[in-house]
Amino acid sequence: MGVAGDERQLLCQLFEQVGPDAPTLCGDWRTRDLAVHLVVRERRPDALAGKLIKALSDRGEQAEQELRELPWGELVDRVRQGPPKWNPMSLGGVDEAVNAAEFYVHHEDVRRATSGWQPRPADQAREEALWKSLGRVAKVFYSRSPVGVVLRRTDGTEIAAKRGPRTVRIMGEPSELIMYAFGRKEANVTFDGNEADILAMEDLRRSF
Repeated sequence: MGVAGDERQLLCQLFEQVGPDAPTLCGDWRTRDLAVHLVVRERRPDALAGKLIKALSDRGEQAEQELRELPWGELVDRVRQGPPKWNPMSLGGVDEAVNAAEFYVHHEDVRRATSGWQPRPADQAREEALWKSLGRVAKVFYSRSPVGVVLRRTDGTEIAAKRGPRTVRIMGEPSELIMYAFGRKEANVTFDGNEADILAMEDLRRSF
C-alpha cells in the first residue's frame, strides 16, 4: 500500500475513535475541519478554486459547508476512499510522492494534540519515504530563512535546505524533521548553531 496509504487508513481509524470534535495541531481546527480539508484537497476542486479565486469564494464556502454537514462516518469514508480516478493523486506513484508527508503529518496532528502522546515504534520504510518527501520540500519550506539550514538525520545524512554564511543544523529522525518543517511544535528535534540564528529561523518558520 505504501506510506501514504498506510497513514491515510491509520488516520481514518483514529478519526473514528476520537470523533469530529477532537483537537488537532492545526491551529483552531478540530478533527472535522481537518477531514473537510483533506476531502476538498482531493475531491472538490470547486471548493479549492474558491480559496484561490475571489469570484468563486461563495461557491467554495458552500462546498465546504456541504462537507461539514455530512454525518461524521460518511465524511471519514470520503477521506478513506482517497482521490477519484480523474485526480492524478489516484496513481500509486503520485500518491506516495504527494501524500506520504501530508497524511503522516495530519495523522500526527491528531495523535500529538493529546497530552501524554508517545512516539510510534520505529518504521524504517516510513522514515525513508519521509526523508524522500523532505528532500522535495525542504528548500521551499526554508527558502526565506535568514540563515543557512541543514537537516541532519540520526545516521548523519544531511539535506541542505538553505545555503547561507551561517548555518543552523536541525537534527532528528526524518519523521520528526518533517513535523518541524511543517511548523509543528510537537516535534522531537535538536539544534546546532548560534542561538540568535536558531531564534531567527524559528520566528520565520512560525510565520508559514
